Amino acid sequence: MPEQTLSAFSQMAGLTSHNFLSAAAGIAVAAAVARAFAANRGEGLGNFWVDLTRTSLYVLLPIVIVSALVMVALGEPQTLSAHANAVGLEGGKQVIALYPTASQEAIKQLGTNGGGVFNANSAHPFENPNAITNLIEIISMNTLSLACVVAFGRLVLARKEARALVVTMAILVTAGAAAIYWAETQPAPAMHAVHASTAVNMEGKEVRFGAPSTAVWAATTTGASDGGVNSMHDSLMPLGGAVTMFLMQLGEILPGGVGSGLYGMVVMALIAVFVAGLMVGRTPEYLGKKIEAREVKFAMLAVLILPLSILGFSAAASVIPVALKALEASGPHGLSEILYAYSSATGNNGSAFAGLSANVPYWNSTLGIAMLLGRFAYVVPVLAMAGSIAAKPKLEPSTGTLPTHGPLFISLLIGVILIMGGLQFFPAQALGPIVEHFQVLNAVAGH
Repeated sequence: MPEQTLSAFSQMAGLTSHNFLSAAAGIAVAAAVARAFAANRGEGLGNFWVDLTRTSLYVLLPIVIVSALVMVALGEPQTLSAHANAVGLEGGKQVIALYPTASQEAIKQLGTNGGGVFNANSAHPFENPNAITNLIEIISMNTLSLACVVAFGRLVLARKEARALVVTMAILVTAGAAAIYWAETQPAPAMHAVHASTAVNMEGKEVRFGAPSTAVWAATTTGASDGGVNSMHDSLMPLGGAVTMFLMQLGEILPGGVGSGLYGMVVMALIAVFVAGLMVGRTPEYLGKKIEAREVKFAMLAVLILPLSILGFSAAASVIPVALKALEASGPHGLSEILYAYSSATGNNGSAFAGLSANVPYWNSTLGIAMLLGRFAYVVPVLAMAGSIAAKPKLEPSTGTLPTHGPLFISLLIGVILIMGGLQFFPAQALGPIVEHFQVLNAVAGH
């Protein structure tokens, strides 16, 4: 657990710097993609080091300072003391972990870094003291990711198209939250067994927040590549857990990580206009750039990295004895634990189905490789695609150009995202959480 294994210095000097740099790196890549669409026969995509430095110093740092002060005012501890000694009501001694929690929480949420000072994450009262901090943290994990989309629209002079991307993100993540809420307010078999009247599954949830806030947080944290949690996802009902997995498996583009959500959604938009071009027999265009075979190949290469890592590692872990020893559950839920672990790692999310004891050499190694593939193997074809787009001339829209800002394009983009996600991951989901769901229904019918 973080509060037991890391000192205050390690938390501040080691983890905080990486939290800043990971967010800044995502924004730098997003800036490169934006420059590619803004350029007219351009020869470069900018300077990564300059973008990284400016983003860290002039964007992230000021916002995080303000956010941390707000968190302190709302009750989060911010101290160099690792712990405080206290005496309980019955006279027993307690050691209460403290740490500089507010500053860590601020960059954790704003930078979509997940993790947290305490093992219970944002279900812990020091990381998330009340309903106000809960709301602020939900908003924080989406703020900069959505801001990157708005900045993209301003830089490329395509604000309507950027709004279409935001609407697509909002529709899908709202649908995910609604699905999780529905799943978590269905009767659990154990409740039927004892003839309980309640229909809300409160297992693994903070009673301060309940099912509604849990559903919104679970959808936004998995859609935003954040990884912070205010409940234990392993305790969600099977379909609730399936939705959180699916949101990560889509590439965490709803709105995704800071910067990474933008370029992930742009990749999907290019595939969508390519599909539309096939339908009408025209060379597809997006934001004034012709999208040809070279760009589509790079986009597909980026998209295929996710199932290669998630499904490939999951398949191997399902048959390797040393990997199976780490599972708490067997059967469909055991497969769900495996799928969730590699979906989270490949998506650089960080949340977990806690039933999996991943702190062993096999899981540490393979999850680490999955993180590298999901972050860097995805970025390489995206930057190659951006370089190819930057070199193209900027074209004026014609009468045959597909509008990429209206309801038709939004519907097409949603369809492409869901169809690609379904084709890639539905078979695995069908063997895990969906089978488990029917087992739950069968248990309910038995009572």
